[in-house]
Amino acid sequence: MTTLTSATAPMPRTSMRRAPLIFAGLVLAIVVLLLTELTLGAVAVPLPAVLQALTAQPVEAEVWREIVLGFRLPRAINAMVSGAALGVSGLLLQTLFRNPLADPFVLGIVHGARLGTALLVTIAGVAGNAFLLRYGLVGDLGMALASIAGSTAVLALLAVLSRRVGTVTLLITGLMLGYLAVGLISASMHFIDETQARAFKAWDDASFAGATRRQLELLVPGVAIGLLGSLLLVKPLNGLLLGERYAESMGIPVARVKRAALLATAWLTGLVTAFCGPVAFLGLVSAQVARALWRCADHRVLLPGAALVGAVLGLAADLVVHLPWSRHVFHLNAVIGLVGAPVALYMLYRTKALHRAE
Repeated sequence: MTTLTSATAPMPRTSMRRAPLIFAGLVLAIVVLLLTELTLGAVAVPLPAVLQALTAQPVEAEVWREIVLGFRLPRAINAMVSGAALGVSGLLLQTLFRNPLADPFVLGIVHGARLGTALLVTIAGVAGNAFLLRYGLVGDLGMALASIAGSTAVLALLAVLSRRVGTVTLLITGLMLGYLAVGLISASMHFIDETQARAFKAWDDASFAGATRRQLELLVPGVAIGLLGSLLLVKPLNGLLLGERYAESMGIPVARVKRAALLATAWLTGLVTAFCGPVAFLGLVSAQVARALWRCADHRVLLPGAALVGAVLGLAADLVVHLPWSRHVFHLNAVIGLVGAPVALYMLYRTKALHRAE
């Protein structure tokens, strides 16, 4: 009962007073990180030139405008939007499965999205009909739908298994499903040519830099729809914290709410994976940081909070990746893992300590 009691405790008055300050601080952090990312890189662009490019004013060097608007701004928007989507996905999964370690990557949902994309690549390669993956909106939409289908399949299986197994077993099951998906992906690569395999490998190395403007035209409104749908579930999600039986006694359609939250998670995870590749740990870290900042379980605060924290972490990780390093190249998942792995270990230790206390 220790975990449930702490999870359903109301927000302390001190936390209520400082909540707007935390939101304001996160928004300020996003602005600072955004301007820093648009400024720093292999080619340094002065901040006044960045502001001029963003406000459509004349820029001293036209190449600066192209660097800011053509390369860095789309990448930064992708990092913000994808980080917000994964932050909300992590929070939804932790609430639904009552597990502080639940995350789209840990539970194998991201790997399901990878498998969906890999199967689409394989089908297109075998059929000799490469236009689906190479040309315009049709290919981008196909990638997104295949990725969402893969994430939905894994999440549906986890939802069924969660009724029969404990939290630790569910985590192990998610990991095994992820390894199974990785094996199937590797097997599917034998049916495509070397050029397609290299392209898939480049996509499979997660990055916020790969999304084109046309893909962002799908990603941004798609994530907005998923986030709005999640916000509509705030009240019933708060009811679920008190237990499913209590929620049903309050008139909450528990099964329908859980299905809607799972679909929102699969939608957000699939979209991000389709255009950014398999991003690890960001959902787990964002949700836990949000809980630590606000010290409450109220989804009216935590859902937008996790979105903002995810946006901040996405921007920060992408900034580290694209700093002008002289000798080495950082990978996105390596940077996130430096933070995500310690958080996961801490949560494992904390969960074990709570069980001992009980």
